[in-house]
Amino acid sequence: MSTLIRAFTLDDEDAVVALWEEAGLTRPWNDPRADIRRKLTVQPELFLVATDGDAVVGSVMAGYDGHRGWLYYLATAGTHRGKGIGAALVAEAERLLEAIGCPKVQLMVRPDNTGARGFYDALGYEPFETWATGRRLIVDGPGGPPPAR
Repeated sequence: MSTLIRAFTLDDEDAVVALWEEAGLTRPWNDPRADIRRKLTVQPELFLVATDGDAVVGSVMAGYDGHRGWLYYLATAGTHRGKGIGAALVAEAERLLEAIGCPKVQLMVRPDNTGARGFYDALGYEPFETWATGRRLIVDGPGGPPPAR
């Protein structure tokens, strides 16, 4: 296996969406293609894929808001898990974030995703007891909450 980590290109879109679906990262109310289009307008260099030959086998989407960095959509293909690809993607995202002056990075993991929690724990991420909340401003697909009035 010769894995390469590089910036996402438009040619990767179908493979990345399939990877996210395989990894269980997509939700009916989040259109993954809309998320990709949005990311490509803001810090596209922080959207990374891992490839093995021509196959996309991993992804991570990172961002920096001037206060902290965030990681999203970290996924590794089932056929390539346990080979360090996820850790390598996180390390490269962290390197790029630090290079632009980002002092810290955070992420969100659903409470029932114990595998992801263990993965990030092994990388030295500290769990926080926080209350996370959000509000959808643009409804992408079916299954989402109705727009706020």
